[in-house]
Amino acid sequence: MRSDTVTKGKQQAPHRSLFNALGLTKEEMDRPLVGIVSSYNEIVPGHMNLDKIVDAVKQGVAMAGGTPIVFPAIAVCDGIAMGHIGMKYSLVTRDLIADSTEAMALAHQFDALVMVPNCDKNVPGLLMAAARINVPTIFVSGGPMLAGHVKGEKRSLSSMFEAVGANAAGTMSDEDLCEFENKVCPTCGSCSGMYTANSMNCLTEVLGMGLGGNGTIPAVYSARIRLAKQAGMKVMELLEKNIRPRDIMTEKAILNALTVDMALGCSTNSMLHLPAIAHEIGMDFEIDFANGISEKTPNLCHLAPAGPTYMEDLNEAGGVYAVMAELNKKNLLHTDCMTVTGRTVGENIEGAVNRNPEVIRPIDNPYTPTGGLAVLKGNLAPDGSVVKRSAVVEEMLVHEGPARVFECEEDAIDAIKGGKIVAGDVVVIRYEGPKGGPGMREMLNPTSAIAGMGLGSSVALITDGRFSGASRGASIGHVSPEAAVGGPIALVEEGDLIRIDIPGLKLELAVPDEELKKRREKWQPREPKVTTGYLARYASMVTSGNRGAILEIPKSNG
Repeated sequence: MRSDTVTKGKQQAPHRSLFNALGLTKEEMDRPLVGIVSSYNEIVPGHMNLDKIVDAVKQGVAMAGGTPIVFPAIAVCDGIAMGHIGMKYSLVTRDLIADSTEAMALAHQFDALVMVPNCDKNVPGLLMAAARINVPTIFVSGGPMLAGHVKGEKRSLSSMFEAVGANAAGTMSDEDLCEFENKVCPTCGSCSGMYTANSMNCLTEVLGMGLGGNGTIPAVYSARIRLAKQAGMKVMELLEKNIRPRDIMTEKAILNALTVDMALGCSTNSMLHLPAIAHEIGMDFEIDFANGISEKTPNLCHLAPAGPTYMEDLNEAGGVYAVMAELNKKNLLHTDCMTVTGRTVGENIEGAVNRNPEVIRPIDNPYTPTGGLAVLKGNLAPDGSVVKRSAVVEEMLVHEGPARVFECEEDAIDAIKGGKIVAGDVVVIRYEGPKGGPGMREMLNPTSAIAGMGLGSSVALITDGRFSGASRGASIGHVSPEAAVGGPIALVEEGDLIRIDIPGLKLELAVPDEELKKRREKWQPREPKVTTGYLARYASMVTSGNRGAILEIPKSNG
């Protein structure tokens, strides 16, 4: 066992003395050491219940003959970080989480790991770490929040942000806004729609790194505690059989995840995280993969913000396995992939039943014949951009309008709420990419303001930043190359005509090449917004959004 390095032999007597200081017995040191990576904290609603999940995991590990030892991972709440400097620190935590988990796991020579994440960056960050460390590993998340109820209708966090826009437009009273505030987030858990956290937890099931139900069992259900105990026991079986993350997270598994992503209508952020996870297993992930898979993968689910159903509804309908079983009817999955159950994908989903065809459309009656995400290219985004096609209203799938250009998110919000954006406009927010932000902020505030002010079916938003999974409408993000490195989005001027063709996968700036060439000759890089601390180091190493905003050591000029 790997832990023999720190627990066996005379040379390890000093190490054992320190384990003694922890209160561990000889019997515990003789068993496999299982690291429990706990993302618990008291600031993220999706993480406030993880202490109970961790306790259940510890029981499962101990019951199966292991010695569970807990260490932490940080977590940022994207909702609380939204709309201010805090959002610059959201995406960047993904790499902090991966790096710190790698450091802890290898420094202490754990034999196996149980990852306990829940919200947006913890899941991909820990998946990246799992691939690097490559000891037997299983995931069990904290589970989704139940939907809120306002005036007899189910609601979620995206409704809350849009309510602020409606209030600013004068179409919602202060009293109704207060009712939303008090009711849309009624329990602990990751926010209740198909936002980034729930997208990634569902895809963890598809990748084979979590047990069935990991993505959908609500946080407040006792079934979540039972799942955590089962995960603790199962990791010991993985250790015995020496089944490791890189045996599970293969290229085929990544393609399975992208396929189910299309069927579920996941957050556009999955198009940052899947490439980053793929990078850790040595897979060259081109975001163009998405269009080929989308073309043959029907969209089966319209969970919030795309529709009126929520994670609890998906769970009752049969969960992720039921979606996968529908897809498998047309042989759209690689069913021979190994999973943490010790069985293949095909064996896992055998017998899975779709219990509600209104929540999970049957494969022969999809919402659309193509998937939930699309990658658009053109002279405005030569390296690609991403849109959640399933959350775009029909009349905005093809749109042409004048550019309204803003150099940061705050200026755009002021213009939207000030009534300066009108039907037909294309709002362009730039210098918010991975380097330019730095940190590639989510644009939930401006997209929600557009929707709340009744412009969701007539105004588009384009950015080199990204969107929350709670965003809906013609919201096109990850425009690459970004403005900070001189991408074409930096050359857009007020009033330029922009053409969006989502079915045609095109994003074009209707400006002659000669004019763009003149603008490029005049363009000058901007001074970095941040010059000290972690964000400055991140900006110096981060790659473009189309590559998953992975970190690379800058190449020397020498």
